[in-house]
Amino acid sequence: MRRRHTLGSLLLAPLLTACFASQGGDTSGTAGDGSRLRVALAFPPAENLSPYGDDATLLSRLGVTEGLTALDANGAAVPALAESWRRENDRTWLFTLREATFQDGSEVTPAAAAAALTHAGEARPAPAALSGVTLTAKAAGDSVRVTTKTADPVLPLRLSSPSLAVFAPKAYAAGRVNPVGTATGPFELTRVTGSTAATLDRFDDYWGGRAQASGVDARFIADGTARANALRTGQVDIAEAIPVAQAAALDEATLRETATTRTTSLQLNTGSGPFEDPGLRAAAREAVDSSAIVKGVFEGYADPGDGLYGPAVTWADGKRLRPAGRATATDPHGTSVTLATYDNRPELPEAAQVLQQQLQKAGFKVTLVVREYARLESDVLAGKFDAFIGARNSLVDTGDPVGVLASDYTCDGGYNLARLCDRTVDRAVAAADAEADTGERQQAALRAEAAVLGTDAVVPLAHQRIITGVATGVRGVLLDPYERTLVGPGTRR
Repeated sequence: MRRRHTLGSLLLAPLLTACFASQGGDTSGTAGDGSRLRVALAFPPAENLSPYGDDATLLSRLGVTEGLTALDANGAAVPALAESWRRENDRTWLFTLREATFQDGSEVTPAAAAAALTHAGEARPAPAALSGVTLTAKAAGDSVRVTTKTADPVLPLRLSSPSLAVFAPKAYAAGRVNPVGTATGPFELTRVTGSTAATLDRFDDYWGGRAQASGVDARFIADGTARANALRTGQVDIAEAIPVAQAAALDEATLRETATTRTTSLQLNTGSGPFEDPGLRAAAREAVDSSAIVKGVFEGYADPGDGLYGPAVTWADGKRLRPAGRATATDPHGTSVTLATYDNRPELPEAAQVLQQQLQKAGFKVTLVVREYARLESDVLAGKFDAFIGARNSLVDTGDPVGVLASDYTCDGGYNLARLCDRTVDRAVAAADAEADTGERQQAALRAEAAVLGTDAVVPLAHQRIITGVATGVRGVLLDPYERTLVGPGTRR
């Protein structure tokens, strides 16, 4: 598999060189104006850069979008477009806006911010950050008053989600959100070339100060070896998600390793097919040996799967509860299952091959499907596969540990890849969501996590450490455990 990737990268290298040299304006820049940054991203847009799905993090990582709040390194809500906020009662919060300008030149007003949140609340399917939440937003002087249908003690965390970014009114004119030239971040999206490239220019009126780079030329390169080669040959300045198989071939000075809240898991389709049967789910879970994946696939750049939250979630360390009520495994007797994954993260197809062998040894017949993520997601959500291996950052949506449980494992969850609908799980998640105290909420989240794991709908495999390739002359790259940021005002070369 790795030999095949290497051959592909050699064939792609001339094409990539031409691509980076011919598009995105003057990539050399000047000392006074700041050089343009060349960035290789692993995931092409899957939903036309809609902020209401996975593409939201593409926009935030490129410094295009912002919400009312942001997350700091400890997972706490900090000011962004809102410079302060206060809770008026159990269901209502008041967010006071700072002076800021949209990239189309219009002013960021309370009415515009309220309208943006209203559009997000009306989106279908609902953004993961709003799973199970109904909110209304209205202008109130120089502030935005946000009211939720039920008490929401983590609303400031929720509003930090990339999917709740604020756009200018004209962004919504065509019936879908158009992020080109309508956001508030330090870089303005000026051109999108299908699913292959995007061009961004510096937004000089950014409230946080003029960015040091004059712009960003982004390319979406699904092949991980090609991304690594682009960094090695000087075609890009930043390459995200460097495959572990390529790390040894790169200059150590160009590698940045980040512990994240990302977990690679096996999701079993509980809504249809063989894994509706809890006994077969238990058989699949017992067949999995995650140590073989951590050592053989991730080559030490991961930790064994231990729950839904990764080691970057320090408050969960040593406090997890043992899942109860698991079904007894039944003999598969040659049951046929289809296992799917995507190749944007090269470790996943290798992990799928290992799991295929483990499940076959346990008595399953396994057909493997590997596609690019953009061509796979809708089929997974529709339940067209029996099992799916994916890498999910558990805190990327809201920063709240309950958020990922609600979106991924409840009956009404918008990103429920396992298609789980279990009343015990729903009650546990609802109980956790009702806790306002941080410590109590974390403990309740761990109880809900144990309820989810007790269904065997998901089998954690590994907690990843993400490797980002950064050219030696580049400074100010923003690496965080939630993988929301990458390029910011201080990123330069």
